[in-house]
Amino acid sequence: MRKNIKLTALAATATALTLGLTACGSSSDPSSAKADGGKADESKPLVIAASPSPHADILNFVKDKLAAKEGLKLEVKEFTDYVLPNTATEQGQVDANYFQHKPYLDDFNKKNNTHVVPVVNVHLEPLGLYSKKVKALSDIKAGQTIAVPNDTTNEGRALQLLAANNLITLKEGVGTSAKLSDITDKKGLEFKELEAATVPRALSDVDAAVINGNYALEANLAPAKDALALEKAEGNPYANFLAVKEGNQNDPRIQKLAKLLNSDDVKKFIEEKYQGSVVPAFGTPAS
Repeated sequence: MRKNIKLTALAATATALTLGLTACGSSSDPSSAKADGGKADESKPLVIAASPSPHADILNFVKDKLAAKEGLKLEVKEFTDYVLPNTATEQGQVDANYFQHKPYLDDFNKKNNTHVVPVVNVHLEPLGLYSKKVKALSDIKAGQTIAVPNDTTNEGRALQLLAANNLITLKEGVGTSAKLSDITDKKGLEFKELEAATVPRALSDVDAAVINGNYALEANLAPAKDALALEKAEGNPYANFLAVKEGNQNDPRIQKLAKLLNSDDVKKFIEEKYQGSVVPAFGTPAS
């Protein structure tokens, strides 16, 4: 089951900001405040909003094993939804976030008039189809129900996974923006749209579910072993990255963290800890 939501005072503040989000960011953005006449104060901790797993796990590895050598202080704040990390970054409640891929960020910025930008790619979490009721793709039959994430990019991604495994047919050219209305042949299946973080909790109530990699890990699912179908890593546009509010990319602390997140030590940590359920995405542009 999904972990309990860890709403700290910081997250509660971000919630209020989400409810009151206006077309423009605050003119007194704390994340933009610089010490020493405009230079970033490198003595202050860098506060990063992150999903618990694998994002916070990777950041905590950097914090515990690598950051001190670079003179970097890290503070990791865990969030279990896909909205608060971006609104907190936009409003300056955190310095950066690490939880999302580019298609999601592009859609979020467009809908909320936020100004969050990627810095460096870190890893990929293959999206997977899971079930507690069937053992193989061939066991999925007409009349059964599949849960999918309801946010724009992850729903399209989920439908592409189902189409790639011949469970549905989609209109030509819809790509990752596919919606349920773009299904030309449901092959008798029913679909239940849910907020991405809640999909694992519904796994017992549906016949199968498409679950984001980080939420699968939090639910004690091993994507490389438990998924009936899993996204391919090659050519995948869904690398997860470190992101900041536009204008903060050159903060020396951000640059230090970006370097560490793309280090051989982090690559080894990801490969050994996740055994293919999460894979490094170094060397590919984040923008």
